[in-house]
Amino acid sequence: MYWMLVLMITMLMGAPAFADGGHDHHAVPTLKNQTTTTVTIKDDTVTLTFGPIDLPTSHDGDLAASMPKHNFQLPEDMYMVGYKSAVFTKEGKELPRNYLHHILMMNNTKPSVSCQGEPLFFAGAGLEMTEARFPDGYGVKLAKGDHLMSVVAFYHKAPPTKNVMASFTMYMAPKSKPVKEMEVYQVGVNIVCYSKFGSRGADQTDEGIEIRPGVQVHTAPLKFSMDGCVKFAYPHGHDELLMIALEDRVNKRTLLRTVPDVDLDGTFREFPPHQVYKDSHGFSVMQTGEYDMVMVHHHPLQKTEFQHGMGNYLLYMTPGACHTTDIARAIR
Repeated sequence: MYWMLVLMITMLMGAPAFADGGHDHHAVPTLKNQTTTTVTIKDDTVTLTFGPIDLPTSHDGDLAASMPKHNFQLPEDMYMVGYKSAVFTKEGKELPRNYLHHILMMNNTKPSVSCQGEPLFFAGAGLEMTEARFPDGYGVKLAKGDHLMSVVAFYHKAPPTKNVMASFTMYMAPKSKPVKEMEVYQVGVNIVCYSKFGSRGADQTDEGIEIRPGVQVHTAPLKFSMDGCVKFAYPHGHDELLMIALEDRVNKRTLLRTVPDVDLDGTFREFPPHQVYKDSHGFSVMQTGEYDMVMVHHHPLQKTEFQHGMGNYLLYMTPGACHTTDIARAIR
C-alpha cells in the first residue's frame, strides 16, 4: 500500500521542483504502470503534463486511475489562487472534453477536513474543465516539503486515440501579494470519500449513481465537520446533469444552485462562468446546521442504456463563520 513512485521533474524556467514519494501517515491507492508525468514552474504557474497514453484505457484502484500517481514537492511555500485543465494530443490538437474523466490533486501531508483519515483533495477537474479563479486575495497554501500527488483518469469508453495527453495548471499568487488561506471541503450526492466507497449502494459505481430514463432527483443529507465561510465552489458533474445544489434545511435557503450548459438531448457540455460561485463576501456553513446536496438529471426515454451521474462541489472556505453573511449573494 505504500509503494512509491519517484520521477524526474522537468523544469522550463524558475526554481526546481523536487520529486518525493513520501506519504506521511496517509495510505493512498496506487497503480503499477509506467507513463510520463512532468512538472514545470514558470511565471507564477505550476503545470503538470500527463502522457502520452493511448486510449481507451482502463481504470484501476479506488481512485479509478489510468496512470500511476505522481508525487512531487514545490521548492518553496506557494498559494494556489486558481487552476485549469486541458486534454489534447501529443501534436497539440485539442480533444473533446469527455476524453478526460478526472484529474485529482492531493496533499498527502495535510489531512482532509471532509474525509477523516484521508489526505487533502485540494483541487481537481473532470470533463467540465471549468477554469477556477478564486476571489482576489484568497488561496490554498501548498508548503515547501508538502508531499503533493496527482491522479489522472481518461474516459474508458473514448474511441481509439493515439498519444493522448492532459495538463493541469495551478495559478500561484505572486510572492509579494498577501493571501488569506482557505480550507478545501468536498461534498456530493454520491459518496466522495474513497475510504467509504465500500458503503456505496448497488446503484453507485466509480462513474456515479445510476440514472434511469426520465427525470431523476437525488438528494443526500450533509453535516459539516467545521464551520466555514465559502468563497468559491467548484462544480463537478456529467452525463445528463441538469442541476446541482446545496440546501440549508434549517434556514430554508438555497446556498448554491449550479446549472450546466447542455445539448438538446441533455448531454452535458460545461458549467458557464456565471454559474460558478465566486464571492469574497461568502456564505456560512456550520457544524450545527443540517444541509442537503441535490442533483437533477434527465435521461431521454428512448435511450435504453443507463447513465451514471455525479453532483459534487469542492468548497473553498476560510475557517469560521463569515463576518458579514450576505445570503442573497449565495443564491445563483
